[in-house]
Amino acid sequence: MPDVLIELFSEEIPARMQLRAAEDLRKLVTDGLVEGGLSYAHARAYSTPRRLVLAIEGLSVESPNQREERKGPKVGAPEKALEGFLRSTGLTLDQLETREDKKGAFYLAVIEKAGRPASEILAEVLEKTIRNFPWPKSMRWGAGSLRWVRPLHSILCLMTSEAGAEVVPLDIDGITAGNTTRGHRFMAPDVFSVTGFEDYAAKLKRAFVVLDPAERAEMIEHDTKNRAFALGLELVEDRGLLAEVAGLVEWPVVLVGEIGAGFLDLPPEVLQTSMREHQKFFSLRDPKDGRIVRFVTVANRETVDHGATILAGNQKVLAARLSDAKFFWENDLRTITNVGLSGMAEGLTNVTFHNKLGSQKARIDRISALAREIAPLVGASPDLAHEAAEIAKADLQSAMVGEFPELQGTMGVYYAKKAGLPDSVAEACKAHYQPLGPSDDVPSDPVSVAVALADKIDTLTGFWAINEKPTGSKDPFALRRAALGVIRLVKENADRVSLSALFGASFESVLLTLLSSERLEHVAGEKEGDEYWVRGDRIWFGDEDFAVLTREEVVVLCEEGDLREAEGGKRRLPKLTDMVQDLLSFFHDRLKVFLKDQGIRHDVIDACLAMPGNDDLTLLVNRAQALAKFLETEDGPNLLQGYKRAVTILTQAEEKDGVEYSYGADLKFAETDEERALFTALDAAEAAITPAMQAEDFATAMTAMAALRAPIDAFFTAVQINTDNQVVRRNRLNLLNRIRTICGGVADLTKLDG
Repeated sequence: MPDVLIELFSEEIPARMQLRAAEDLRKLVTDGLVEGGLSYAHARAYSTPRRLVLAIEGLSVESPNQREERKGPKVGAPEKALEGFLRSTGLTLDQLETREDKKGAFYLAVIEKAGRPASEILAEVLEKTIRNFPWPKSMRWGAGSLRWVRPLHSILCLMTSEAGAEVVPLDIDGITAGNTTRGHRFMAPDVFSVTGFEDYAAKLKRAFVVLDPAERAEMIEHDTKNRAFALGLELVEDRGLLAEVAGLVEWPVVLVGEIGAGFLDLPPEVLQTSMREHQKFFSLRDPKDGRIVRFVTVANRETVDHGATILAGNQKVLAARLSDAKFFWENDLRTITNVGLSGMAEGLTNVTFHNKLGSQKARIDRISALAREIAPLVGASPDLAHEAAEIAKADLQSAMVGEFPELQGTMGVYYAKKAGLPDSVAEACKAHYQPLGPSDDVPSDPVSVAVALADKIDTLTGFWAINEKPTGSKDPFALRRAALGVIRLVKENADRVSLSALFGASFESVLLTLLSSERLEHVAGEKEGDEYWVRGDRIWFGDEDFAVLTREEVVVLCEEGDLREAEGGKRRLPKLTDMVQDLLSFFHDRLKVFLKDQGIRHDVIDACLAMPGNDDLTLLVNRAQALAKFLETEDGPNLLQGYKRAVTILTQAEEKDGVEYSYGADLKFAETDEERALFTALDAAEAAITPAMQAEDFATAMTAMAALRAPIDAFFTAVQINTDNQVVRRNRLNLLNRIRTICGGVADLTKLDG
């Protein structure tokens, strides 16, 4: 079985496209070969800046013969139906067979296709792949019609077997497949022939081309760490940059350069960002003080001066970049000295956050007020939380962040410390953006937690109020991420907060912004008292200028439903309580996804969501975790069956009798030992569960509930509920109600599966 080697040689492929392109080449070619009836043992793709390579092992020599039987129309069917069938099969009427089944005689087409050589199929598949390759961007060149990411120079396509190497015949827009390639553009530019993959890889390396991008990345990392170690420095890890640089070079040569002494006092993040984004340099830091003191560039060739000329040029370009950064840094420090961080933030008054939600300054004011309310709940000083929220986004107006947007928050920490603010206030400038994703760190400092919660809750309530909610896969304002951030902040810090109360406070501020952000138009009605106010597509009835209403007045109007729907299909502002509940439901959905990833079943979460206090995430998660652990025990599922049986019997009896059996069972009416034992067990369970639930000790409550399993099982085995004695029947139904009440106080067990 032959092996296949394919190389598509072109001008430089952008580094960000190489890995995806190599995988696309592998998939398109192998899928095409399989569709053509061939099989293979293994396939691997490679990429360098100038080539995509595919190596296939154990390809079939030819496709197998195929025989297909296709059922046609009935004998005697209309002529048009028969003609259509013949066209679809490519046969004539004489070539059709007739068969019979229970429904009568019908035509049968037997189509036989002879197997084809692998080289023929490979040529067709490769041409189709090249002509339809899914580049994000492509170009044409010369007079040809072929499109490629950069001009395609040559195609190498070999089939190698014990008999030797065979070039697969292929010509695309004048580019004829062959058995030759080239090495490094400067160090080995001459053409050379190859006989198979092993020969190809070996000759490429001798021609200063490392084929495997993973090997190039390993070489860069190894050489860089060795050079850093020799200098007493350490490499700042950056996996993304490493992968990108590995896609820029075919023969990596690590060079260490110096940073001008005048730039060493810049924040390390500034140096690292500037060198990474603009020059693709790695950073080396001094482990003693954390300063970035050297840079690493990766050249694509060896030189007689060992890279001295390359380094000199890079250092000159870097100095120009860092001069700009130094200017921005010093300018920002002067601003802070003159007007402080609050003064720097004044410009945010003229920066629109969203056309319906006002300016960045209006948003900061809302966040600051909310952070003050949240602070006592998370153990933070209200004054410090308010101060931190006021300046947390001030660096958005800094020259440094204007040049390097990636540094927002980071620069705020430096500026806050330069302004002499407390460390907790300074650190909140960066930490309040966290967590940015499911794996990002969660801040633990109380001030940072308060500001982070306020920031994310304001985002959610703001877009909820203007009806910009996530739909399907669309979430342009990252509201799902914001909700997950709130969940992680509360859970991982074990904070006790009422989301409903916080949502309500935040919605109040957002509504006031909406009401005061635009001029209201007064419209008089036909009768006295019919006047109303118009703002955009919303109408409010009343006799006051809503633009100057107090916060309390706005809330009262929303709660009382006085913002009524007008004629003509005008949309009203939803009631505050409705918006709070809608947003809380969204949070519950996100919590289900979050806890599911932690192995907690959806029905367990539903059982806990049905209980009071479901806006307290810490309480909710603790209850769900305890219930999930309880259901993993032997007693859990068995008790659940007994509980559901009790609820079913009780519900049916209450529907039949038209009464609620909740008046308390009396031991004196018990007739059996099992019945009396259940009374005793329920008394003991209630005595243990009630204080445990008050103390939110769910584990103890679950343990006490588990003790009911045996007496409930024994009760249902020995006792008939619907006895002829109505007094005894009512007493037993009231006893079942005790089971429902006691167990149902822990969680809504009816929502559990099983």
